[in-house]
Formats: sequence, structure tokens, C-alpha cells
Amino acid sequence: DSAEASPLVVFENIERCSPMCLRMLLENISGLTVDTDFTVEVIPEINVAVASFTKSIDTKEFVKKCSQHKRFSEFKMTARVLELTQSIKAENLPDSISTDYLATYFERAQNGGGPVSDVQLFPEENSAIITFCDHKGNT
Repeated sequence: DSAEASPLVVFENIERCSPMCLRMLLENISGLTVDTDFTVEVIPEINVAVASFTKSIDTKEFVKKCSQHKRFSEFKMTARVLELTQSIKAENLPDSISTDYLATYFERAQNGGGPVSDVQLFPEENSAIITFCDHKGNT
């Protein structure tokens, strides 16, 4: 178990709850304000949403509160803390992309990046795995 909890929480089975309703529900449960204290990204293709907390909270306790909340249960959603990782997958890359370009791009602070330790290209999939020196460089 990491000494540092992830500031990201994944919500699964969100199809019964509109994005606006989900945002209000998360505000009610957390006591925080969307867009000020956290953001929510909905990924409808896989029926999930991810809340990114910019204000420091105990995400494990928040997940527990979600599971105990009446409305959350009625929507049959689940919540879990998103595990911290040092690697990400970049997809739909142009054929001409280089490992140097990707490393430089993901090291830019403006992109939320950090020091990159490795880039593996998969040209047949037009994708790459970017590995950071620590998990903080891939927000």
C-alpha cells in the first residue's frame, strides 16, 4: 500500500447518472466544489468517470462515503481510488513520431509531465508506453 494516496477516484457503472447529476452528487458527498476543488472527466465509451482532486482529501475515506451514500447506491455505481502508476499509454500517434519527441513532450511541465525514464514505441499499433521516473509526472 502506497504511503501516498492517489488524488484520482474512478467511478464505474455511471450510465444511470448524467454527468451533471454525477458532479452534483460528488459535491454533496465530498462537501467540495467541482471545478474549484476537483474536476470530473466522463469517459462514456467505457462507462466510467474519473474525479481528480486538486484540494487535498482522503480519497480512501471519500470512496467509503460514496459506497454508503443512498443515491450513489441507487445508481448502482462503484468507486475506487485509481492506483498510482509510472507508465501511461499514448494512442493514435502519427507514423513519423519519435521516442525523443514523445519524451520531450511528456517532460513538459505545461503538459503535466515530468522526467521520463523510458519510451517504447509500438508502430504497428500507433502507440507508445511512456514511463516516468516517478508517478507524479503523469497527471
